[in-house]
Amino acid sequence: MDLEKLKKLLTDFKENKLSIEETLEDLMKLPYEDLGFAKIDHFREIRKGFPEVVFCERKRDEDALNIILKLYEKSKRVLATRGNENLFKLVKEKIKSAQYNPLGRTISICEEELKPKGKIIILTAGTTDIPVAEEAYETAKIMGNNVEKIYDIGVAGLHRVIDNLQKIKEAKVLIVVAGMDGVLPSVIGGLVKVPVIAVPTSIGYGANFNGLAPLLTMLNSCSPGVAVVNIDNGFGAGFFASLINKIGEEE
Repeated sequence: MDLEKLKKLLTDFKENKLSIEETLEDLMKLPYEDLGFAKIDHFREIRKGFPEVVFCERKRDEDALNIILKLYEKSKRVLATRGNENLFKLVKEKIKSAQYNPLGRTISICEEELKPKGKIIILTAGTTDIPVAEEAYETAKIMGNNVEKIYDIGVAGLHRVIDNLQKIKEAKVLIVVAGMDGVLPSVIGGLVKVPVIAVPTSIGYGANFNGLAPLLTMLNSCSPGVAVVNIDNGFGAGFFASLINKIGEEE
């Protein structure tokens, strides 16, 4: 439930369109709605500006579906991450506007008219980093940002960064996704004057340690202005980038 819906609820009660019992029933669900196996935080959209996001990995499809449907009842903007195609089919049967990104494994529902703000640009070092980047892209997009992508410009071919540098400098905030040695965020951070959000991925050979090596590289970056999220956490990067991108913008 967003702030406008809360205002409408109270206005309807004031104008006798809703009984006190009906109003109380909705208000009692504001802290959270208890489904027995999950407690849905409907109040999060008012607190944070965006509804609770469903992390689907290791959830049963039927449980994830029920959570998504309950969120959809209160908000017409819903994002689920790490979802599979079977779950998407179940959601699509109930909500025709649902969209699936098979690379990013995201299920998104957006029935609000968004007015995208600012500019977030997402970069990847290689093509194997694209699934994590796509999760970041879908997150930032549904949160109402202008989002662009420039993929496969890793430091093994530094001329690709130089060729795209003018475009990169147009961003208000950058998300840089890299596995292997994880150097690209430091390189980008040394060339721009905007925040860089570094995302290490679990892509690489043995000494990559499933993303630990690029994570440590990024944490030890000598380029100021580089912040780091967890390994493969495209969602966290997209959410954080949106918060930065909207600073100073009218909501």
